[in-house]
Amino acid sequence: MTEAATLDRIISQLEEAYPPRLAQSWDSVGLVCGDTGETVARALVCVDVTSDVVEAAVAGGYGLVVAHHPLLLRGVDTVAASTPKGALIHRLIRGGCALYTAHTNADSARPGVSDALADALGVRDTAPLEPIPTELDKWVVMVPIDSAAQVRDGLFAAGAGEIGDYRQCAWSVQGVGQFEPLPGARPAIGSIGGLTEVVEARIEVVAARRLRAGVLAALRAAHPYEEPAFDILELADTPGTGGADSVGLGRVGVLAAEVSLREFADLAAARLPRSAWGIRAAGDPDRRIRRVAVCGGAGDSLIGAAAASGADVYLTGDLRHHVVDEALRAGGPALVDAGHWATEFPWCAQAAGILESLGVPTDVHAGPTDPFGLHASAER
Repeated sequence: MTEAATLDRIISQLEEAYPPRLAQSWDSVGLVCGDTGETVARALVCVDVTSDVVEAAVAGGYGLVVAHHPLLLRGVDTVAASTPKGALIHRLIRGGCALYTAHTNADSARPGVSDALADALGVRDTAPLEPIPTELDKWVVMVPIDSAAQVRDGLFAAGAGEIGDYRQCAWSVQGVGQFEPLPGARPAIGSIGGLTEVVEARIEVVAARRLRAGVLAALRAAHPYEEPAFDILELADTPGTGGADSVGLGRVGVLAAEVSLREFADLAAARLPRSAWGIRAAGDPDRRIRRVAVCGGAGDSLIGAAAASGADVYLTGDLRHHVVDEALRAGGPALVDAGHWATEFPWCAQAAGILESLGVPTDVHAGPTDPFGLHASAER
């Protein structure tokens, strides 16, 4: 029997898959309640933290709920048990169940919410619709030849030298450096008051800007000099290369075979859970569809990006009347609204897979958490 994983270990794995740095500035992601030292024997994944989810988690003996939508986000200044959200928090804590949220960081991660949606629809060879720029520093370090290898290794261990799907990337050239130690210095080479010349390597590497403090600490620890000579240059922000750092909102890719818009809408209805209004499509029903853009959740802000990507159709949720009307008038792609919850639900299985890989038995909450629960229709 596999030993239960600690909550701390689970969070580390979730944050490797869905880095918190990818979350929007207004968002609230991460651990909401729970003791990171506790072990988790079972976990439950959902889109929304509803009372039904909480009751199922506590009654089923789950030690962790992983949700997509934050329970605590806008204007929360109390979790008193007398408030609707506070009551859920108290129920989870009393039941020994932790709550963790991966929201816009899971939207932008790769694989993430939109990847799960694209997979469900058979959309392949995907790239982000709105890539997050890769923020890089270029480090230039001067070091004595004999110490170049240890400095490079230190920089690499801190995360420097990673470019797309490549690691330990560096460029070096030799030159001659000089310095004069002043009184009070403790030079590794040379003597106080004497001009010293040293054959040095000039090492150049790139590193994510967010790693700057760690790279600097690693540089100082590995470098033999009391005062290392180095430059840090902020590089222009650039889109991801298509490798491991290719992250961002939405996805665009292609279907295995061309279909009509009517057929694509039927495909979405067959492969996605039903939203309150089913599948709504805007555009010529006979339009030919091959290149498909998707975004889980509320995605009308990416219609322009979908049009710029050359997509024949864009599928998302929460499309508004006037936004759709104007987009069609502008000659953009056909538009399909499959509902907010329905376009995010495929992610639950993806997140569950991460927990299962740690040996944590995990279920996806079976019942829909879409607030629109009544599906009405009338014969015309």
